[in-house]
This record gives sequence, C-alpha cells and structure tokens, in this order.
Amino acid sequence: MNTDPDTAGRTRATASAGRDLKRRGLLKMAVAGAAVLGVLAATGCTPSPTTRSSSSAASATQATLNLAPGDTSDGADNFYTSDQVSAQKVTFKNQYQMNVSGNLFVPKNLDRNATNPAMVVGHPMGAVKEQSANLYATKMAEQGFVTLSLDLSFWGESEGQPRNAVSPDIYAEDFSAAVDYLRTQTYVDKEAIGAIGICGSGSFVISAAKIDPRIKAIATVSMYDMGTANRNGLRHSVTVEQRKDILAQAAQQRDVEFAGGQTEYTSGTPEELNDQSTAIDREFYDFYRTSRGHSPATTTHPTLTGNVKFMNFYPFADIETISPRPMLFIAGEQAHSREFSEEGYQLAGEPKELVIVPGAGHVDLYDRVNLIPFDKLTTFFQDNLGNPHTDEGER
Repeated sequence: MNTDPDTAGRTRATASAGRDLKRRGLLKMAVAGAAVLGVLAATGCTPSPTTRSSSSAASATQATLNLAPGDTSDGADNFYTSDQVSAQKVTFKNQYQMNVSGNLFVPKNLDRNATNPAMVVGHPMGAVKEQSANLYATKMAEQGFVTLSLDLSFWGESEGQPRNAVSPDIYAEDFSAAVDYLRTQTYVDKEAIGAIGICGSGSFVISAAKIDPRIKAIATVSMYDMGTANRNGLRHSVTVEQRKDILAQAAQQRDVEFAGGQTEYTSGTPEELNDQSTAIDREFYDFYRTSRGHSPATTTHPTLTGNVKFMNFYPFADIETISPRPMLFIAGEQAHSREFSEEGYQLAGEPKELVIVPGAGHVDLYDRVNLIPFDKLTTFFQDNLGNPHTDEGER
C-alpha cells in the first residue's frame, strides 16, 4: 500500500461536529497541526490536529455502525478464531492495582504437565486486543505457544480513568503485569516468556523489556516509536515551534478540565473520508472504520491532555541494554512507519534482525494473514524460547 509523502503532509483539521469552538487555542492547534507530524493525521498511532469532545466522539462512533466491508485482500482476517486453540478472558492487576483485561490462548493439545514457552501480545496504539492482537495471539497459539493478548490500561476492558488516557509508563507496566500472570500458570516456563508489540505497542514492549529481564525475546511489527512520532513527526517534519503550540494547547485544556469542562480528544482514525483525506487516513479508515477491523470498544482517539505525554517518551534510549536478549523488527516495505523499525534495529544490540515484508504497508500487517510472516515469528520464538510440548510429544 503506497503512501504519498506530499499528501501525508496535508493533514485534515476539522472541529467536532456541532461543537462551538470558543477557545481560539483549538484553531491555533489545528493550523499548526496541519504541518505537524507531516504525517499521519488521523491514524490510530499518532496525533493529528483534529480535536473532539467526549460527546462528539461517542456520536461519531455510533455513526460507524453502518459499516462498509473494507478491503479484505491478502487474507485479511482480523477476527480469526481457531478450533485448535482454547480462549478465555482473564483479568490481572498491574503494580498500580489496576485491573488489566486479557485473552489467554492455550493450544488444545498442549501438554499441561510440562512447562511451555509463552508470550504477551500488545495491540496497536488506540486499539483494543480484539484488533490485531487476538489474531497474532491465536496464530502463535496454533504453533504451540501459550499466548496472552491484553488491553492496555485506559483502553478496552482494562481499568483506567479518564478513558483513552495516555501513560507510556503504565502501558509498559501492563506488559510486565502480563508476564507476572503468565509466570503463575503451572504449564508456562517462567524463563521462556517473550512478547510481540504491534504498532505503538512495539515501543511500549521495548520500554518494558529494558527494565524487565523476564521478557526473554522481543518482536515488533509495524512499530511506531510513539515518542519520536509525537515530538518530530514522520521524517522529522515537525518544528520545535509547532511542538510548543501543541503543548500550549494541551496545557490550556488541562485548566478547562480541572475546572469541570469536557474532556477533549485528539488524533485517531477519521470517522469519515472526503476529498482531502490522505493516503494514510484511508489506510487506517479501511481497518478501523469498516467491518474488516471495527470494534465498538475503541475510538482510537486519545485524550488531548494525555497525548502530549508521548513527547516525554524515549523508548529507544538504552535499547542496546536489552542485549543479549534477541530482538526482531518486522515492517512493511511500503509502510509509512518503516523508519521506526529501521531506527530501532540500528540502535539495538545483538542479536537482532530486521525483516521487511515486500509490498506491505503499515496496516497491512495488522491482519493480512497472507502478508504477515508468521513463519518467521514462529522460528524466532522457537529458537529463543524453546519448542512447546504437546500431548503427542515435543514438537
């Protein structure tokens, strides 16, 4: 899926439907935002100039109930299930005593009298476990691994107020809490737990792995460095002044909300397309706003005041200290986010590997089964965590 960097810079700046923009700061942010993040206006992964109130976000989500089918080429199968795998909802607490919701996938032929390798799977930024993460977790469970997808705190079925808040530290903690949970399962090898982070979760799992040596092998897919994306935009297209404009708007909004005003949201996949929609708008829309990947539990819109916390997030700092634990970076050849996987690979210590998927875009690797290199993921985790055991014997 090709993206045009020229059109990617023309981000859409619209106000929430029916909302009276009384604060001039919102308009200022919209103007700055069009250049900002030269980028991904309206992706599920990065900020855009669009702001919306809590009420308008809800009505916009309601409007998506009449869904287009979306592009399901290359085997797109976001809601894939398997008769080879048992799935159950689980809940566990992170160290902030917040309930984190997950789906545990166990191969039906797993030898529960042995200990087996396992992994945590994180969803794209702004999404929920039912979008992409469950697919990856199910497919890897078919290969014999015990897998756990999770909703990051403030999203989906996990706790956290306000909803859709941004907290990179807590997101990283959620991955470690998932490891806590897996290590209590008698059929899981405590020393053979890995993790997969998709899109924004790629940066969160790196952040977690830097301080949690129990995560023994790390794979990222279509990774976004959420810190760099928010500070600098794609290809470092955001100026310091534009960044300061966004910070000023968020600070102003904190005053509004502290005084009891409505929560404002920013970024996220557009609720509708028009002739000004960019190639990246359309790429994300085709997943999040169609039956291909839509979930009623998500809007992809983070809070405006919270989203700026990403500017203080540096997941690649000290990434080399994860070594000698192995890292695998997977990105689409045509992905607008490819630069983040390439930079992460360059900075990481050995052993490491970068896999570029021919012809694939960023969102293609969310659900297009015929493009996602599951064989590579399987080999990577088998080599670094060990082979699972089945009732028929070791694979």
